[in-house]
Amino acid sequence: MTETLLGFDFGIRRIGIAVGNTLTGASRPLCVVASEPLAARWAAIAAVVAEWQPQRLVVGRPRHPDGAPLPVTPQCERFARQLEGRFGLPVELVDENFSSVEARSERAGAREGGKAGAPGPSRRVSAGEPIDAEAAAVILRQYLSSR
Repeated sequence: MTETLLGFDFGIRRIGIAVGNTLTGASRPLCVVASEPLAARWAAIAAVVAEWQPQRLVVGRPRHPDGAPLPVTPQCERFARQLEGRFGLPVELVDENFSSVEARSERAGAREGGKAGAPGPSRRVSAGEPIDAEAAAVILRQYLSSR
């Protein structure tokens, strides 16, 4: 059965959101949501969940390369628990090491008209836009390829 998934790149200031599915293993960036104020954050996430009707949510968990938690790791884990509680969907936490680096590489390839790494966004991207949604797409793609 094909599942639709939403991926999240959690950050203190912004949360990137991407969509993907298990049939193609592909993902694409959707949007970036401000982390504060909380009411606006949850309303924006609820709208995305309502629009895409995912069967599963995937959250990138930030860690050091040796696996040790970063200062933001507990907040990210709390965000994942809140997603599960609010939407009643299974939430998977996955390693997000280097997702932003890979997203920046893909963005540079998209700006240059080439393809750096895996498929990037289907629209032109500018250097000034937040990278969070592309990082969420990388996290989701890594999750899908590991299944």
